[in-house]
Amino acid sequence: MIEKALARSESLEDYISLAKPGIVSLVLITTLAGLYVGHRGLPAPALIFWTLLGTGLAAAGSAALNNFFDREIDGLMHRTRTRPLPTGAIDPSNALAFAVTLVVLSFLTLSAFVNALSAFLALTAVFSYAVLYTLVLKRLTPLATEIGGISGALPPVIGIAAAQGRIGVEALILFLIMFIWQPPHFWALAVRHEADYRRAGIPVLPVASGLFETKVKTLSYAAALLPVSLFPYFFGVAGTAYLAAASVLSLAFLGMALRFFFSEKKQVSSLFFFSIVYLALLFAVMTFDLG
Repeated sequence: MIEKALARSESLEDYISLAKPGIVSLVLITTLAGLYVGHRGLPAPALIFWTLLGTGLAAAGSAALNNFFDREIDGLMHRTRTRPLPTGAIDPSNALAFAVTLVVLSFLTLSAFVNALSAFLALTAVFSYAVLYTLVLKRLTPLATEIGGISGALPPVIGIAAAQGRIGVEALILFLIMFIWQPPHFWALAVRHEADYRRAGIPVLPVASGLFETKVKTLSYAAALLPVSLFPYFFGVAGTAYLAAASVLSLAFLGMALRFFFSEKKQVSSLFFFSIVYLALLFAVMTFDLG
């Protein structure tokens, strides 16, 4: 049994799992959209490569740090107890070294091949997610979800900073869209796994305040996302095709939130999965219909 555990600890698959590739993929999509918006079209291939590599490394590193800090909590939750650290597939010290290496490589990559601003923003995202959210706020308050949204809202800003070397109106707009999108996306997951979070003692909104308040806040954020999602058109960032697509997508998102509000909590899965599709489509259309 010990030999098998040691063999598994060297598994590339386990380390990839530690880096949460699904989340990294979504980060790269929004970063690429920021690059396109910042450059007002297709950037140089080298800029795309180094920006996505550096940002991807930062996202993977922060995800690995999240796994490291949450390893005991993950062992208490059915959804996460098969992750590499709770199962013992990876030694915690190796996981920490892996995470720190990724973060350092991210900073060096962006500093050397993109610019200092993008490197600083990526490091800020890592700190916000791995330390401020995971290590501090997550264990103390349901507000962690909203405050922790800072890290998830930074990838498109990194893309714009990589293209322009500054943070302007476009970056603030994309940041705001991402910041408002994240709480309803996460709360849908938290409702679905409320028993897990309660068992682990994590005061997410459904645990701390109940289902009704979670539904109210989810609906409020979805309603706020509708006008904010149209900002790219009204500020000249995207064109009419984006306006049409964003209107339909955001109305659909609001409709899903309304359905969740008036339904049993078991129907929350559709809202969670649609929120992912929503974000990917919104940024894809923005990329191909710049104003």
